[in-house]
Order: sequence, then C-alpha cells, then structure tokens
Amino acid sequence: MTELDLADDLLAYIEASPTPWHAVQETRRRLEEAGYRRLDERDRWSLSACDKVYVIRGGSSIAAFEIGTAAPSEAGFRFVGAHTDSPNLRLKPRPQRLREHIHQLSVEPYGGVLLHTWLDRDLSIAGRLLTKGDAGLEEVLVRFDAPLARISSLAIHLHRDVNEEGLKLNAQDHMLPMFAFGGHAPELEAMLAERAGVAPEAIAGWDLCLYDVVPPSRGGPHGEMILAPRLDNLASCHAGLSALLSAGDATAATRGVVLYDHEECGSMSPQGADSPFLSDLLERLARAFDDASDAYPRALARSFLVSADMAHAVHPNYADKHEPEHKPRLGAGPVIKTNVNQRYATDGESAARFRRWCAEADVVPQEFVTRSDLRCGSTIGPISAGRLGVRALDVGNPMLSMHSCREMSAAADVAPMIAALRVFLSRLD
Repeated sequence: MTELDLADDLLAYIEASPTPWHAVQETRRRLEEAGYRRLDERDRWSLSACDKVYVIRGGSSIAAFEIGTAAPSEAGFRFVGAHTDSPNLRLKPRPQRLREHIHQLSVEPYGGVLLHTWLDRDLSIAGRLLTKGDAGLEEVLVRFDAPLARISSLAIHLHRDVNEEGLKLNAQDHMLPMFAFGGHAPELEAMLAERAGVAPEAIAGWDLCLYDVVPPSRGGPHGEMILAPRLDNLASCHAGLSALLSAGDATAATRGVVLYDHEECGSMSPQGADSPFLSDLLERLARAFDDASDAYPRALARSFLVSADMAHAVHPNYADKHEPEHKPRLGAGPVIKTNVNQRYATDGESAARFRRWCAEADVVPQEFVTRSDLRCGSTIGPISAGRLGVRALDVGNPMLSMHSCREMSAAADVAPMIAALRVFLSRLD
C-alpha cells in the first residue's frame, strides 16, 4: 500500500472497531484473510515451522504469531504489543432511569476519560451480549450505527462564569446521556435483542460502550490530519498488525503481535498485560518445538518486545508542557518514549536498536521524555517486560487530544511506524 492507502486503511480499521471486542473481530478477520488459523487454549496444539496462528482470550485480547523456521529456544520471539481499549463511557448493568421526564442511561467512566469531550456528541451503543444458547453462553457483537443518545452541555446563560472558572463535571450527576423523551421509552434490552437476532430473555449479560457515530476522517487542506476516535491505541494495533502481515517470508525467530484489553484501567484482568495470557502462550509455543526443561527461558533470553502506544505531540497552544528538547511533532515520525523510573520500558540499548531499525526503514525517530515536574503515564511495556523478563522498549506515533472522545494524529506518520516495525519483525538480532 502507498502512504495514503495505509492512512485510509487505519481509518477503516478504526471504523470497524468501536469497542475492544469489535477490534478483536476486525483483527481476526484480517489475520484469517492472510492465512492465520485460530488455536483454542483448551486444546492440545499441533504446530509446525511457518504456521500462522492466533489466540483470543476474553473476546477482547488477541495474540497472533508466525512460527519461525527455528525453534523458539534457538531463535526467540519478536513481537509488538499494543492495546485494544480506549477511555470511554460504559453502560451500567441496569442503565435506564427517568429524570425530569427524560429517559437517561446510567454510565460509568472507563479509564482516564476527558469527560467534557463527550458533551454534545452524537452517541450510539456498541459492545457484546452474552446470550443463552444450546451450548451455553454465546458471545454476540452488537452495534447501533444511528445516534441513540446525547449528553447535552449546560447553556452559558445558566453558567455565566464557565469560561472563566472552567467546566467542572461530576461523573455521577452530569454525564448521564439522554435516551428518549416522554412518558414511555423503549426497553434497551428489547432493542439489543432485536439487533442481535435473539429473544430478550436470551440475554444473560453484556459489556456495552457509548461511542461517537461520526466516522473517522482525514482533515486539513491536504488531508494531512487524521481525525478519529480511539487512535489511542487502535493506531498502534493497526501498525503492529500491518507490519506483521507485510513482513514477508518467515524468519528463524517466531514473530507476532499481542493486543491486550484493559490497559487503560491497569491491565489487571485475565486477558490484560498483567495476566499470564502472553506467558502461557509463549511457553506453549516454545515447548511445542523443544521439550527441554529450559526451552522457555532460553527462548525469552533471545526475545524482544516493542510496546507500541501513542505519544504526546507538542501542542502549539501548550508547548510549555513539554520537555524543551523532547517535543515530538505531528507528521515527523515515530517517537521513542523514555522514563528512567520505568513507566516506559525503554533503556539505552533498546532505544539504540530501534534507531537502527528506523535507519534501515529510512525513518528518522523522535524522542519524548515527560517534564521532570509532571507525572508520567505508563504502558503495557514495563508490565509485559517485567512479567516475561524480555528486552523491551516503548514507542508510539505522535498525537493530540489523547483520551478525548475524538483525537488527532498525522496521516504522514502511519507508514513510517509500520515500516520500522516491519524491519524489527524481519531481523534476527
């Protein structure tokens, strides 16, 4: 694909992925088109060199690997890690309520949401239903594409000092979206059942999110802007997946991607980065080709992780929020993210390696370090590296409006990151 094709493909990936469950579904579709087959964690696995396989856990995390031509104990693993979740508003188990003759939906913030960015948006509902079937619980994905809800801001006439004092929102009282007017509102459960093609009594549970129905798009005079929800971190999921699927012939090392859920709320879940999901998978892959007791630690000693999560571009209106010599620019390439207190996994060696991979891809990386008087965020990088004991670094493409309902990045940054990750997945050292 050309540089512009890759940017447009990112938009298509995001549009198909309003929730982590949909992101896994779209990732799975692309993997299967490329010849990957699904493995079930409950089964014994039969694997051969050059096999292309993937595993899903919890419906919202997915790992895919192309088996190398050598045993993992001899050539190791090379993989890109990212996360499928984004800060948003999630429906509570009993969401419908009536206030002032307006039907509303009770929601709970997920992750570090910029609450004010969800005001006055055309919102809809997407996620998964758990339904009762002949074989037990079944997962059905649902998505309403039309606007169903809105969180209206308060008129300035009723809050005259809002521009001077700032907007203060209470998540319990001020973030309930309006769902219907009048004395009667449709039952959400009945709407979900109709959309899923099941009887209302078949619904046993759900995980449902609000999302902005306005599609992702290109903006600016030359289409240089990417304007989209969930760039953090679907843009990195797309980059890692695209690099893997375009990496060419199999190498000696086993290479892949792991896309976790729940990074935005701490990664502590059965399918999060702080779970045994990846370590279980890697150990099984290693032992499938070498049954020695030390096959797995030998494989890890030869392995490398690139944690890909979006980076903070310098904001022209708030340039003083950046460390003076570490101001990533939109459209200027991938960003190496460093924090000496290990909020990012980067160290001198891993950064040097990434610079070399960038050079081979004809890409010039940027650098980001948080100001010393600001608290640094974190990623799946230190968690995964700590659990596995593998070398790792953190990188990401620059963006603005991080954790907003709609975010912004540069179309010119999509292809260079994919190119750098492709070199990484194709190398042996």
